[in-house]
Amino acid sequence: MYTQLSASMMCAGFENLEQEIRMLEEGGIDSFHVDIMDGQFVPNFCMGIQDLKCIRRLTDRPVEVHLMIKRPLSYLNVFIEAGADVIYVHPEADYQPATTLQAIISAGVTPGIAVNPGTSFESVSELLFLAKRVLVMSVNPGNAGQVFLPYIGQKLDKFLEAREKRDIEVYWDGACSEDKIRTYAPKGVKGFVLGTTVLFGKGRPYGEILSEVRNDCI
Repeated sequence: MYTQLSASMMCAGFENLEQEIRMLEEGGIDSFHVDIMDGQFVPNFCMGIQDLKCIRRLTDRPVEVHLMIKRPLSYLNVFIEAGADVIYVHPEADYQPATTLQAIISAGVTPGIAVNPGTSFESVSELLFLAKRVLVMSVNPGNAGQVFLPYIGQKLDKFLEAREKRDIEVYWDGACSEDKIRTYAPKGVKGFVLGTTVLFGKGRPYGEILSEVRNDCI
């Protein structure tokens, strides 16, 4: 099974975003992960529609949008029109998350749910009939560079067990270290969002890091 590696663009160097994207592409990144935060659903502001449009314009590779905002259904069209290939929403953020997922499906975009550390498998189980992706958060959303919460592994295993029955793919986001990739890629995690733990701020070429991850961990 091919394991996808996605770049968490909130961690990229925005002083020259185009160069960052080119270096990531040349290094073999599979997709770009864009975190949108509203300062209400999470205690931080991060990236915006102009950032998304810029990234979409600069790459032909898939762009994933992770909406950490309240009432995402009200703003879906903005992100769909900006060219998102995948949209993750948090079930707690909307009154009727199933309606939100259905709207994403109707727009021809891949629907996903993002699952907070404090959100149980059981509480989102029914949504797995609509979602095609599950983004399991191993840290509380809102900031980069947080510490992995060790109890997440047990919950992640439940989503992996449900993959075939519910026709979903499982992805990992947050504190994604090489040892976590080495452990969970063979278990069936389809992709990992790479941020400051592995990829950014290391003073090394992205291609060198991504090659090491693929050769040593997957």
